Amino acid sequence: MTNDTWGQIREELIKRVGKNNYVTWIEPLKLSHLKNGVARFEVPTTFFGDWVQRNYADHIRMHLASTGATVDRLEFSVGAVESRAADPKPAAKPVRARPANDADLPGAPLDARFTFDSFVVGKPNELAHAAARRVAEGGPVSFNPLFLYGGVGLGKTHLMHAIAHELQQGRPELRVLYLSAEQFMYRFVQALRERQIMDFKELFRSVDVLMVDDVQFIAGKDSTQEEFFHTFNALVDQNKQIVISADRAPGEIKDLEDRIKSRLQCGLVVDLHPTDYELRLGILQQKVDFYRNQYRGLVLADGVLEFLAHRITTNVRVLEGALTRLFAFASLVGREITLDLAQDCLADILRSSDRKLTIEEIQRKVAEHYNIRLSDMIGPKRLRNIARPRQVAMYLAKQLTPRSLPEIGRRFGGRDHTTIMHGVRKIEELMAIDSQLADDLQLLRRLLQG
Repeated sequence: MTNDTWGQIREELIKRVGKNNYVTWIEPLKLSHLKNGVARFEVPTTFFGDWVQRNYADHIRMHLASTGATVDRLEFSVGAVESRAADPKPAAKPVRARPANDADLPGAPLDARFTFDSFVVGKPNELAHAAARRVAEGGPVSFNPLFLYGGVGLGKTHLMHAIAHELQQGRPELRVLYLSAEQFMYRFVQALRERQIMDFKELFRSVDVLMVDDVQFIAGKDSTQEEFFHTFNALVDQNKQIVISADRAPGEIKDLEDRIKSRLQCGLVVDLHPTDYELRLGILQQKVDFYRNQYRGLVLADGVLEFLAHRITTNVRVLEGALTRLFAFASLVGREITLDLAQDCLADILRSSDRKLTIEEIQRKVAEHYNIRLSDMIGPKRLRNIARPRQVAMYLAKQLTPRSLPEIGRRFGGRDHTTIMHGVRKIEELMAIDSQLADDLQLLRRLLQG
């Protein structure tokens, strides 16, 4: 295969993977030979080759095969850097200077769909969105790091990708690195194995904005935590911005070192709350505009989106997946999207999405409503402003979950079941004479049952 042919294939790959991913991961590849069903490429580093193998090998194989070549597998070898290509002595390892541009950064590919324009803002995520927008401006901010946390499918990764996209467009001179905590650890282990730890340190400490997704992954991994801590400190000392995400608050990540927890809590910590009905409906309405262009002629009956927003409360990914399936199914069978069609087509999703409240969710929502700390609710304090919300949470746990009194007691700091029984009875008595408490309970029920 000629270099011209590989050049043509690379042009096709731009359309497939997008310009940013192409520049980062495809452009640096150098095809050295293609024979006996094996395509061999020279790459800058071992990590680089591993990443391309995991994420782009199928695309590359498909386009190579489209030229008539037989390609069973791809192989990657670390070659000498281009600046030394004229040197007749081969180099066993590439000599790397400080990365000159974003193509050298070992970040994860960005999803072109995850922009601020496609992010639907509602009450549960408005603070996180505003903070992310502020960071995306690229100027100095009063909080560092920005720590986003919440459950699966609530928009943490979407916001991080949106920040990166915005910075690439508005502040192209900044070096922005987005990757998962798992990839950070993998890079670190590779650097140790290949004795390139100074290269690792130089690379990660030379960025202007570092974004690490799912930081809970490094909990319990001592060496990685140590390096992350020093990288974090070095960047903060240089006034470089850091954005972190996790599935829970820093203080609640088990096996994460206290010094890292303290560092993560020194900036702005923002909780992305579970979606409410209005936000879910807004997300569906935005998606429908896209699908109507893709599936022209399909009729969407009134009430279908409202039904989905009410029934599918688990997370946004499930909600969007349900709508995708519904439009695809209606297109294939040539039918109007009605409520009956939705119930038939999405029967399995609707069954699995039936609301199953946990005691922890109830405790958290009640603590937020009464503006007390979750740790105080399950702790030993007996102050009235803590004891009453605790009893409200006990009552709701008994009413809205199938858990027994001893089980509920264990979730409230190991309290005896008689204490739970007393709390439930107390709330039942007060409801009849305290209209404010009755209103609070009605609101909390509505919020919890979505």
